[in-house]
Amino acid sequence: MRRPRGEPGSRAPRPTEGAICAGPGESWSPSPNSMLRVLLSAQASSARLSGLLLLPPVQPYCLGPSKWGDRPPGGGSHVGPVQGLQRLLEQARSPGELLRWLGQNPTKVHAHHYLVALRRLGQLLGSQPRPPPVEQATLQDLSQLIIRNCPSFDIHTIHVCLHLAVLLGFPSDGPLVRALEQERRCRLHSKPPPSPQPVLHGGQRLEAALSCPRFLRHPQQHLIRSLAEARPEELTPQVMVLLAQHLARHRLREPQLLEAIAHFLVVQEAQLNSKVVQKLVLPFGRLNYLPLEEQFMPCLERILAREAGVAPLATVNILMSLCQLRCLPFRALRFVFSPGFINHISGTPHALIMRRYLSLLDTAVELELPGYRGPRLPRRQQVPIFPQPLITDRARCKYSHKDIVAEGLRQLLGEEKYRQDLTVPPGYCTDFLLCVSSSGAVLPVRTQDPFLPYPPRSCPHATQDPAQRVVLTLRERWHFCRDGRVLLGSRALRERHLGLMGYQLLPLPFEELESQRGLPQLKNYLRQKLQALGLRWGPEGG
Repeated sequence: MRRPRGEPGSRAPRPTEGAICAGPGESWSPSPNSMLRVLLSAQASSARLSGLLLLPPVQPYCLGPSKWGDRPPGGGSHVGPVQGLQRLLEQARSPGELLRWLGQNPTKVHAHHYLVALRRLGQLLGSQPRPPPVEQATLQDLSQLIIRNCPSFDIHTIHVCLHLAVLLGFPSDGPLVRALEQERRCRLHSKPPPSPQPVLHGGQRLEAALSCPRFLRHPQQHLIRSLAEARPEELTPQVMVLLAQHLARHRLREPQLLEAIAHFLVVQEAQLNSKVVQKLVLPFGRLNYLPLEEQFMPCLERILAREAGVAPLATVNILMSLCQLRCLPFRALRFVFSPGFINHISGTPHALIMRRYLSLLDTAVELELPGYRGPRLPRRQQVPIFPQPLITDRARCKYSHKDIVAEGLRQLLGEEKYRQDLTVPPGYCTDFLLCVSSSGAVLPVRTQDPFLPYPPRSCPHATQDPAQRVVLTLRERWHFCRDGRVLLGSRALRERHLGLMGYQLLPLPFEELESQRGLPQLKNYLRQKLQALGLRWGPEGG
């Protein structure tokens, strides 16, 4: 699960410790008039940032039409990961979150995203009454990102970045301003003749093709399929990791290539560590694909047994992918639920995300593995799994059907008879939830407990509450693999667990929602869906 991973499997890389905002062989430390002092000074930042906040918003970057792009309902313009990343940057709540979005999406970042990030940084630092805390390392890492990428900026982007950097208080003799100024001067002179391209052979060609930003933005199926015919000596771990990441990122459920990755993992088992293996198994869970390779699971169990204590986060990431495939090995579960493992991860930087993943694994054990008799995650260590809508849904909320479905339900049932975005134990966020009596009448939610007890096995068979809970689940276009027929692993897992907990699911597929023309048609569609379940409601709901 990607992870917007958000969805499990999505992780933000930690900034490199000791990173400095300086060029090769140079060191940098804050002086009394340095950038950090200026940014943390309320009086100075208010004056300096006034010009920054007057700058107009950066216009969205448009990639143009693509047959792979998800289109919003009604045939609107293409909305891809580039625009989604811009919205995430514009909504960032701290400088650290800005850095995280830029760092974990290197193939989606364009020059204009750095303009968005710098402008958002100025808004955050000028916010009232108290700006968010800023760590020096965060500013240094953001500077390093811009310095590394500014050679690819056009002259307009360089000019605006320079302007923003000065307004934000970056020192004029500091590495960021110097690098941007040097690039600006270079653009004023004629460009040197292009240097000859190096000749690439075998696996180098494959790695270069998969690393090419244009190829990553515009995946072409015929080129992807041709990689399955590569010679064995060309298939290095780097190439296969890039291929696995490409399939997962673009939701390409290509059985031929996925089988090639599974076979490579089995053949190269002795040479692969768990940090590489977690990247190779990611597309199988995300794309809800269990390979036909017979040794796939035995191989992973051996790797987990060998590497579990070496790389805890990689171990849990592998188990998350296997959880989506319903293939959790008991031996590995006993290890990650052991007191020693839990105590070990408690003091690590990844403790929160690890507890969230372990909470999901514990839920899978509770609901799907009745034969498991090993240790479990202690109740005090459990946290909500997905306490809010996933990152991919938040990034595409403008193109979701949720708002119009909510309006249809409001006019059809009345506001008091459904709940939207309610998180139910052990932490799954539902789209819409209804409480229904044994006779099929839709009940006001305020008169009922909307939650079913968890864990369900602790509930007595004779319950005092005969009401059913019906969950309407939106199945948007981006909840599926690119073929539009198979739910992504994280979505399938969510629906499976809600069903096992006793919630009655009513899926609303995107094909059906997109075929409705206007609110009257949508209301009729919802009426038919609810009546097909035997539900009824009073005339006051319309």
